[in-house]
Amino acid sequence: MTTSKIALVTGGSRGIGKEIALRLAQKGIDVVLTYHRQQTEAAAVVAAIEDLGRNAVALQLNTADVRSFDAFFAQLPGVLQASFGTSRFNFLINNAGTGLQAPFAETTEAQFDEMLNIHLKGVYFLTQKALPLLQNGGRIINMSSATTRISYPGASAYGIMKGAVDVFTRYLAVELGARGITANVVAPGAIFGGGAMTDTPEMRAFAAQISALGRVGLPNDVGGVVAFLCTEEAKWLNGQRLELTGGVSL
Repeated sequence: MTTSKIALVTGGSRGIGKEIALRLAQKGIDVVLTYHRQQTEAAAVVAAIEDLGRNAVALQLNTADVRSFDAFFAQLPGVLQASFGTSRFNFLINNAGTGLQAPFAETTEAQFDEMLNIHLKGVYFLTQKALPLLQNGGRIINMSSATTRISYPGASAYGIMKGAVDVFTRYLAVELGARGITANVVAPGAIFGGGAMTDTPEMRAFAAQISALGRVGLPNDVGGVVAFLCTEEAKWLNGQRLELTGGVSL
């Protein structure tokens, strides 16, 4: 039986998810990371984690396809047993996602449904199906967005799904408290560097200008906070939303 704790990180092949996985490993936590299409990048993250002295495995998963979840969670106990010597994990980090920039008046039903499936429906039911494998006393960290507090033109479909995740997380904290499982939200602002954020000089200049710290956000501004939420020091933090923007619209 493994003595280390294990985190399941969705969307761990790039950007924020990659940084979360590496920061968890630095804290002595083993990692199962999922990827959608970027198998080569995911394998590189696994190798980097192993270089840090931790165990890791990458599994393919489309978090927008709820129909695939049963097969994924049927496979997972065997993977956990083979790779880590246990059939359960301790931390669930719902990170996988994409962005959308579209004015409300021009947003299509297909775009709306894509945001719904990726950021809300997928998160809701993946978490539900993960519960039997999540250890009592574990942690759930959901990734939200600054767009739930600050309204930017073109982000309505994305922002309202993330707003629902904020509410969902509080319900998780209430309903899973009897198992000693905490649930919190991390809400980054604009994060540049290998993720879904549109990365242009103009966007970087805008993001730096509206932050009190005067610079853009990077994946390593987020990964360490998520890793902290998986430590013993964060055990009493529950049902909370932590915004990581460097101080926007204060």
